[in-house]
Amino acid sequence: MLKLRPFFKYWLPTLIWMALIFSASSDSHSYEHSSRFVEPFLHWLFPQMPEAQVKEFHLVIRKCGHLTEYAVLALLLWRAVRRPVKNDPSPWIWPEAGLALAIVFLYGASDEFHQIFVPTRTAQVSDVFIDTAGGAASLLALWMIGRWRKRW
Repeated sequence: MLKLRPFFKYWLPTLIWMALIFSASSDSHSYEHSSRFVEPFLHWLFPQMPEAQVKEFHLVIRKCGHLTEYAVLALLLWRAVRRPVKNDPSPWIWPEAGLALAIVFLYGASDEFHQIFVPTRTAQVSDVFIDTAGGAASLLALWMIGRWRKRW
């Protein structure tokens, strides 16, 4: 049981998050389905906004969702790869961050590949770049926070 503890502590949350991302690639989370909720809310919030602008804003919200979900994935992956040891003198190791980001990229690519087989979804290479950018941004922020905390 002690050998499984690191798996449950570090990898299980990561795998659960990956499953949530995978489920978000289903038909129920397609643009058409989210537009039923997001666009009426935007019309209510900004009644004078033209329809084309509402659709653009909806697209931006969806892309921010991509960015955010993969930013969280990168942090979870970094944590799982890192498995910090108490009082570790080197809390940041670049190859570990690189591995986490590579996995984010590969998972983003596989997620877009999965969407090829979902009739109401479209696979876009640009989404893989957005996903990877989200992962890179969160890892960079983590590194910067670590550097900032060292100074204080």
